[in-house]
Amino acid sequence: MKFKGYKRADGRVGVRNYIAVIPSVFCANKVAEKIAQNIEGVICLKHGVGCSQVGEDLEQTARTLINLANHPNVGGVLIVGLGCERFTPFEFYNEVKKSGKPVEKIIIQEEGDTLQTIDKGTVLLKKLYHKVSNNQRKEFDISELVLGLECGGTDAFSGIAANPSIGVTSDTLISLGGSSIFSETTELLGAEKILMERCVNKKVAELLLKTIKKTERELAISTSDPTYKKRSNLISTGNFSGGISTVVEKALGNIEKAGKSPINGVLKFAETIPNKGLFLMDTPGQDGESTTGLVAGGAQIILFTTGRGTPTGFPIAPVIKVTGNPQTYQKMKINIDFDTSKIITSEKTITEMGKEIFNLVLKVASGEKTKAEILGHDELFIIPRILHY
Repeated sequence: MKFKGYKRADGRVGVRNYIAVIPSVFCANKVAEKIAQNIEGVICLKHGVGCSQVGEDLEQTARTLINLANHPNVGGVLIVGLGCERFTPFEFYNEVKKSGKPVEKIIIQEEGDTLQTIDKGTVLLKKLYHKVSNNQRKEFDISELVLGLECGGTDAFSGIAANPSIGVTSDTLISLGGSSIFSETTELLGAEKILMERCVNKKVAELLLKTIKKTERELAISTSDPTYKKRSNLISTGNFSGGISTVVEKALGNIEKAGKSPINGVLKFAETIPNKGLFLMDTPGQDGESTTGLVAGGAQIILFTTGRGTPTGFPIAPVIKVTGNPQTYQKMKINIDFDTSKIITSEKTITEMGKEIFNLVLKVASGEKTKAEILGHDELFIIPRILHY
């Protein structure tokens, strides 16, 4: 099976051809945004980090920004720095340059002020535009695709219709040589034994258990203060309203999106996949942080299940929204790409729905826009901080 994408200098294949303007620190957000606005279609990845971070926290920020800049859906990058940040624009630039893609940098403190930086940055951006805009789609094997598997606004239909369907999609891709990443460690509590049995070896199983137990300990500490008891539920009010009653119940539905394929490894947040197959990425359960990690890890497309419904999208990766709730689909047709509720009414099987989603993935990979893209949604880009208790 084939799709039409963009070959990058590092050998990976993108499904989009964006130019990204990326600030190395939050202080440069507005300048970066103003530069990006001067050329239609350019993406600005604004964020809230890059300064006053140390150790593992700063390393995670650097890894995330570098891997997003190096992402195959990005054809060219303009880095906008302030000049005194801890994650320096020079480190950022040098790491992106290694990928072989066109990259430029500009530093506000060296240019003198906001307006001068915007003017010079726009000139550099036009230079990038002329290099990237001529890229043409070519046919590539399906094995070049990496899916990110995410769920948000879970309800009772997610675990019995939407998640199992994209699990079939994931298994189909992996059987053809492709890859998938699932995440949301906080939403795996109680399902670790099931997942360990699917690991390719004992080392991966032990790392998976260690990762889940670490998250469990951190949650136990952060929810132990009785002062904040009413703020300590590990599943949202929307999950409760949608028919999810416990963390374990949510986990058992959550893991369905990872299909039945063997788990090849456990990744750090925003770590790129080392080879083909299925991987778990250690991420928070929040939709934005989790999706950011998946895309930085190399996912060109996100399959996002939602029972309650959500309009959100990601700046550089198409997000395909899938629901199992017929009422949610009717209410949010403009936001949701695929309805699996025919499983509930016995009109279609899980396997049939998974195959149909797979066909949609191929269309999106070749350029068909998702509803989140059409509507301009980009809210899912959030880089998390690492808190040490």
